[in-house]
Amino acid sequence: MSATPAIPVQPRLESLDALRGFTMFWIVGADALAGAFRGLDGGVVAAFLGRQLGHADWVGFTFYDLIFPLFLFMIGVAVPLSLDRIVGREGRPAAVRRVLRRGLLMYALGVLYYSGIAHGWDQIRWVGVLQRLAVGYVAAGLFHLWLKPRTIAVVSAGLLVGYWALLTFVPVPGFGAGDYARGHNLANWIDVRFLPGRVWYGDYDPEGLLSTLPAIASALIGLFAGRWLRDAHLTAGDRTKRLVVAGLALLAIGGLWSLQFPVIKRIWTSSYGLVAGGSSLLLLAAFYQVIDVRGWRGWTPPLVWIGGNALLIYLVSKLVDFNQVSAFLLGGEIAAGFDALWPGLGGLLLALTGIALCTALCGFLHARKIFLRL
Repeated sequence: MSATPAIPVQPRLESLDALRGFTMFWIVGADALAGAFRGLDGGVVAAFLGRQLGHADWVGFTFYDLIFPLFLFMIGVAVPLSLDRIVGREGRPAAVRRVLRRGLLMYALGVLYYSGIAHGWDQIRWVGVLQRLAVGYVAAGLFHLWLKPRTIAVVSAGLLVGYWALLTFVPVPGFGAGDYARGHNLANWIDVRFLPGRVWYGDYDPEGLLSTLPAIASALIGLFAGRWLRDAHLTAGDRTKRLVVAGLALLAIGGLWSLQFPVIKRIWTSSYGLVAGGSSLLLLAAFYQVIDVRGWRGWTPPLVWIGGNALLIYLVSKLVDFNQVSAFLLGGEIAAGFDALWPGLGGLLLALTGIALCTALCGFLHARKIFLRL
């Protein structure tokens, strides 16, 4: 075990805020855009975009399937960038306290996001998006503070391989071993029988108990990326190369693994985690190279606004339906007029307006330096 080495503080990386905002943009707006493209008379292109902005039915990988693991990846990236400063100022115990406090608050907000105890104790959703992010953050934070990189790599591989072994070799009553179909696999079986409170889809939960193991590995992939970006001994070019090489390697391994262990987002298969992790690394490399290395920042402000208040806007979107506000402003005859020009164009107008309203709110908060920090 070794303490995190003291490294000179580097300027804030705008690419991280922009990529976080890019991720949050799709979390807030993808559903509305997907519905709009499906209703748009746009032929093959509109149908393709509608599919890519929705989740795969079970096996497969769409653009929207990348968004959740990308956010989890970004949490891992931010860990060394934030915790190393705390260690330098206040020591490692203070950093541990921050990790645990922030993780607990994030988890509690996740429970409240799904209505808390409003529908009774038996309907509490103990697992969910923010809850999984909280677990990934705590794991990445504590591992970063206490374990060497080689040990973290071994743990990551162990989580992925161990999860594969459980789903492949442990027989499920009535279905046997190695069946990854909905309701037939070990992850779903455990959720139905042992997950307390509400199971999101009744027969399985996409953020269930067992599938949290490979999800933690997704956060740890981001942790390695954050360490490379934090390493003052690497040049900007070296950082980009590491991200690209690692991303391509994970895509290749995940693709080969998927021949036996399919890419399934809803149970977070190990192949899915690697494909999503590789894609996340390549996206981070692109954002870092374009924004922080090349300095092309003119297009980033809206993404930075959203990324700077990602948690707040996620919670606000639960309370405020921007699509309904958009329909109030531009629905009715206005949307019908656009539909007359091109069938489905009115729906696309409403979806884009809802996203614009959300972005404008983030810009308003950013200009007044109003941020939600845990």
